[in-house]
Amino acid sequence: MQALMLAAGMGKRLGKYTKGSAKCMVEVAGEKLVDRVIEAVEQAGIERFIIVTGHAGEELRSYIEEKFKDSSIEFVFVHNSNYDKSNNIYSLYMAKEYLEQDDTILLESDLIFDKNIVKNVVQYPSENVVTVAKYEPWMDGTVTLLTEEDYIKEFVEKKDFKFKRKGEYYKTVNIYKFSKEFSQKTYVPFLEAYIKSYGTNEYYELVLKAISHLSCSCLKAYKLSNEKWYEIDDAQDLDIANTLFSKGEEKLKLFQKRFGGYWRFEGVKDYCYLVNPYFPPKRMVSQMKDNYLELLTQYPSGMYVQSINAGRMFGVDESEILVGNGAAEIINGLDTILQGSVGVTIPTFNEYVRCFRNCTLETIDSSKNDYRLSKEALIELSKRVDNLVIVNPDNPSGSFIKYEDLIEIIEACEARGTKIIIDESFIDFANEEVRYTLIDSKILNKYKNLMVIKSISKSYGVPGLRLGVIASSDKELLQRLKAAMAVWNINSFGEYFLQIITLYEKDYKAACNLIAAERNRFIEELKNISFLKVYPSQANYVLCELKDGFKSKEMAIELLEKDNVLIKDLGEKTTFEGKEFIRLAVRDEEDNNYLLNVLKAYE
Repeated sequence: MQALMLAAGMGKRLGKYTKGSAKCMVEVAGEKLVDRVIEAVEQAGIERFIIVTGHAGEELRSYIEEKFKDSSIEFVFVHNSNYDKSNNIYSLYMAKEYLEQDDTILLESDLIFDKNIVKNVVQYPSENVVTVAKYEPWMDGTVTLLTEEDYIKEFVEKKDFKFKRKGEYYKTVNIYKFSKEFSQKTYVPFLEAYIKSYGTNEYYELVLKAISHLSCSCLKAYKLSNEKWYEIDDAQDLDIANTLFSKGEEKLKLFQKRFGGYWRFEGVKDYCYLVNPYFPPKRMVSQMKDNYLELLTQYPSGMYVQSINAGRMFGVDESEILVGNGAAEIINGLDTILQGSVGVTIPTFNEYVRCFRNCTLETIDSSKNDYRLSKEALIELSKRVDNLVIVNPDNPSGSFIKYEDLIEIIEACEARGTKIIIDESFIDFANEEVRYTLIDSKILNKYKNLMVIKSISKSYGVPGLRLGVIASSDKELLQRLKAAMAVWNINSFGEYFLQIITLYEKDYKAACNLIAAERNRFIEELKNISFLKVYPSQANYVLCELKDGFKSKEMAIELLEKDNVLIKDLGEKTTFEGKEFIRLAVRDEEDNNYLLNVLKAYE
């Protein structure tokens, strides 16, 4: 058995990362791609490695010969001098005589993968193998269709891809095993004929496509399951691959800095970011899908229309409400309006600590009250500041202020002329008997100093739409905030959601009741885990303190690396320094049970 890697390409789409060097010299998670490949080949017991070079070929050859001079592998280099005018079909053609000499593992140089995959393919009982992975939305390029016995029935080029069949597709991972006989009698003759007919600027997979049309019984699929792999074509791919293959604290940091987009990481369960798992309903999703093309190709309405939509949604006048690109746009917009001092309980949602750059910040440390919000402390703080911020339920503690207590705080602020901002992004998840909203015309008009912020993204389970609102009877404040925003700050999908949401009010209420019940169950189950102190919560997340010597960062790292579970480590958040706290998002029952089983395994 030998290995053959095609490494002639210029890697132009990687820009600065391949300037003056071969693509496989790019570092991912602290290790060059070529080093990983060679180690994988060594582990598989392969003793000869043919490498087709091109762009920066001499540098690559010198690097390999020096770095692996003591390796048991015999390196053979074939140079494609036409690398800038041809494609990988010609690189493989340049090495065809070697392909015919032995059974071969064929690899591409822009691939990163778990090193055991090559060994597994070598040991796979079929003589001719195509490594594949179940198609995921982030994948691009050639896919395959399989028979019931996992033979390759068809290679499907990108231009022939049909989304309605995506559930049937398996993506080629570009690791192949060809028997000597297959190369001699089938692949190389087809390769030569294909180049004669279509030239050298094609892809070698097209030869496999032609072969599969004639016989679907000679190429067997080796299906990956939990193994990691990624094809690196551009800077975005490189960033994702770094995140996927990093280890320890670096891996956790790279995941955390993304703030989302975790669909690119197959199997990762996100218990960090907060969203409603029971909404929107399938019927609503279908309605949005049916209008996808029109929404994609049409401009959204301006902010005035969005206010009408939001007013209808929340039952207030359009002059009392403003829609933002998520609550974050609104919070940051307030930085240009609020003056003087801002009071806030810490720890809290970081945007409220970070964004008011033109104001002085005064805080209450809720850790001194076991991370519970205090009515008395907030009223006392309101006497010393120009603006008071309350997140209710609080994030990350889940602490909740009852309606009558919050009204008392609002009235204390009104009496002193203190503006008060209530963020009720998570209040719809409170138990039904204590649930309420301040987005009400009577309340807003009674308390002129009141601003209410709500994240639609979190409450309604549509974070991808980026929707949030602020409600107030202070028309001048809303106009100033509106002036600081873009005319089209909401896209057409967000606008359509606001248009149709009133059709699903009963579904939404039912979803909130479901998550409240599931949260309560989840909390009771968490209490049975010996190393957790579990805090009461009226939100869709739970604050937990780790006991018995467990460390929050170490647990977050281990859960991500071993179990594909992402949780919020609070160790670097204000007031949690030197303590061991985590926050767990509440998902649906199945996902919550998965996390419970993972955590119980640590007991």
